[in-house]
Amino acid sequence: MLEMHDAKRVAFIIETPMQNRLTGALEEAGVTGYTILPVLGGSGASGRWSREGQVGRAGGMVQVICIIRPERLEPLLEHTFKLVERHIGVVSVADCQVLRAERF
Repeated sequence: MLEMHDAKRVAFIIETPMQNRLTGALEEAGVTGYTILPVLGGSGASGRWSREGQVGRAGGMVQVICIIRPERLEPLLEHTFKLVERHIGVVSVADCQVLRAERF
């Protein structure tokens, strides 16, 4: 059986215009890799919404996901929360396991 290593999966759902600021903050916090996905729609405190009919990306949302070592979680959240606390979005943290710990 392959050896698994504990890690944290941190996902930010934010307004598209904040994407570059968030990824810059992640890099400043020492995150070496992340994935950005478009968010097609959803529902939240403001009700249902969708990207349907939008011409540009500016009104949309993206999800930025990174996987980090558990001991890096608190510094990462402290570094990025200042940026996301004033904007629409969600931050979630989940336990996960990875096969190649040296990549995180």
